[in-house]
Amino acid sequence: MSELLDEVISKLSNALRRRFDDYKGLYLFGNCLTGDVKEDEDIEIVAIFDNEDKAKREKIWPLIGKIETDLNVCIDLYPYTMEAFQKDEDLYNEVMEEGIFYNPLGIRQNKGLG
Repeated sequence: MSELLDEVISKLSNALRRRFDDYKGLYLFGNCLTGDVKEDEDIEIVAIFDNEDKAKREKIWPLIGKIETDLNVCIDLYPYTMEAFQKDEDLYNEVMEEGIFYNPLGIRQNKGLG
């Protein structure tokens, strides 16, 4: 995995963990898994929380914007509860097949939450 991707995961996990007590971790998936973050590609991430609603999303987007600006990347973040994530079958299946789970500390885990 590229150093840039590692830095994105670290900064995002730290920001979400500090801001939200119910942050459970994140899944990295999509084209960036090859290790090369191309300028025109988003870094696709599913973030898992115990609770997820409009108010939380409004607090998340400024965190994402700062990381995107600081690291010159584009992040496509999907905030979900695990229940809602599992109900989005197409995305859930894609992420479970190829995604990488990171715990709230930003440490890669062999097994995800699902």
